[in-house]
Amino acid sequence: MRTVFLTIISVAILGSGAAYYAYSRPTKSTTILGTVAVQRGDLVSTISATGTIEAEEVVNIGAQVAGLIVEFGPDRKAPSKPVDFCSVVEKGDLLAKIDPTCYKAALEQAEATLQKSEADLMQLRAKLRQTQREWKRAQSLHPKNAIADTDYDTALSNYESAEAAVAAGVATIRQNKASVETARINLGYCTINSPVHGTVVERRVNIGQTVVASLNAPSLFLIAKDLTKMQVWASVNEADIGRIRLNMPVRFTVDAHPDETFIGAVTQIRMNAQMTSNVVTYTVIVTTDNTKGKLLPYLTANVQFEVEKRTNVLLAPNAALRWTPESNQLDPSVDQKTLAADATEVAGRGRLWLVGDRNLVRPIDVAVGATDGTMTEVSGNDLRAGMQIVTGDQEAEEIEAQSTQTTSANEDKTSNPFLPKMPKGSKPPPGPM
Repeated sequence: MRTVFLTIISVAILGSGAAYYAYSRPTKSTTILGTVAVQRGDLVSTISATGTIEAEEVVNIGAQVAGLIVEFGPDRKAPSKPVDFCSVVEKGDLLAKIDPTCYKAALEQAEATLQKSEADLMQLRAKLRQTQREWKRAQSLHPKNAIADTDYDTALSNYESAEAAVAAGVATIRQNKASVETARINLGYCTINSPVHGTVVERRVNIGQTVVASLNAPSLFLIAKDLTKMQVWASVNEADIGRIRLNMPVRFTVDAHPDETFIGAVTQIRMNAQMTSNVVTYTVIVTTDNTKGKLLPYLTANVQFEVEKRTNVLLAPNAALRWTPESNQLDPSVDQKTLAADATEVAGRGRLWLVGDRNLVRPIDVAVGATDGTMTEVSGNDLRAGMQIVTGDQEAEEIEAQSTQTTSANEDKTSNPFLPKMPKGSKPPPGPM
């Protein structure tokens, strides 16, 4: 009898708890409307892009001759040290020297060849003078029949051949002089001087390294002419490039200085598009001041192009323009047929919803302007700052889920901290068979 009594009491307690839970649990139809007030303020419409910081003008110093690097020029700030990364150089400063031994030998060989050709020319001119005298003698004796015709012809041929040999000797000297000049220039190329004033961004060779100048000149140094002016090479999607214009103001940040915003302007829109994974992008050049020296080459920049700026306008969240009520949420005064016939999805038009009595809504049509991705400029005859507009609804189940999470958290706090906890959604391992 006692067992039956205890069973009846347990069933009654469980039934009361279930009834209380069912009574207190919100139904699915219960909806809470989220609202926000229409604001008045400023709005900036932007285009986002990613770019790379580059020096405004970079000079790539190469070598025109092949050879072994034997010396670097001294650093202006520390003459005991060689030119290296970040060294400041002036125009004409020594950067590096290539082993000149072979080129000195080539110059001496060319000079010797030139001297030999000059000596050969002297012999040829002496021969010309001799044949010239013989030709004159033959001309004086031939009318008197003092020499044979064959001797006359031979004297003429020797004279003409000597003249041609002298002309060839003169050409040979000019050729050898050019060879000497070429050898002297190649010897001069062994000394590499800075062509500009600037800062060494990169030194790409070391002493003892052999550079080979063939089809392409090897790169030895990279010099930035002026690091007080930098550029951002931003990649802009083809869908946004039509809204980019010259002198457009730009704001950007870099990870090296996350709390600082830098200002620049668009100075060039390059037409050589690039395609990566079927995505077409254009390079837009943004020039900025770097007097403080905080921007370094090759930093990644997060760029915001200021397409349009609006001041003192009414603003509404984009979510409020996207929200559409159910039929049971409309105010009875709203004619649903007229509402459906209105063309509000055309460009430049939108619709907001105001909350009235009994949590019911009524529409207000507005003109839509610029947007920054979160807020949108709106205007209308019946729209005023401070009006409460709907941004979305929240089902009662979401509130229940939040409450359940809070209850679970409280249970975790009261549970034994020394017991092992199973991961959520997992099952205990099967026991031995």
